[in-house]
Amino acid sequence: MLVAFSVTPIGAGDSVGDAVAEAVRVVRASGLPNRTDAMFTTVEGEWDEVMAVVKQAVDAVAAVAPRVSLSLKADVRPGVTGALTAKVEHIERVLGES
Repeated sequence: MLVAFSVTPIGAGDSVGDAVAEAVRVVRASGLPNRTDAMFTTVEGEWDEVMAVVKQAVDAVAAVAPRVSLSLKADVRPGVTGALTAKVEHIERVLGES
C-alpha cells in the first residue's frame, strides 16, 4: 500500500519546519520506501508497518507541539510492490512519448 500523509504541528509557533523534519526523520529511519515533497510524505509497505510509521511520525511532532493535524490518503493494493516509483515512471514514459 501507499500512504501519503502530512503532519502539521499546531500551537508550536510560526515555524513548523523543524517539527516536520522530525516526522520525516522517523519515516526515513523506518527503512520503508518513501518520498517527501513540499506537501506530503509517501510511504510504501504493508498496512501495519506503514500505519506504525505514521503513528511514530505523529508522536514525534506531538513531542514538540500541543496539537497535531494529520492528513492521510491511502492506496490499498494488496500484493503490489514498487508502486512508489512505478506510478511516476509510467507518467514520465507517457509524457516522453508525446
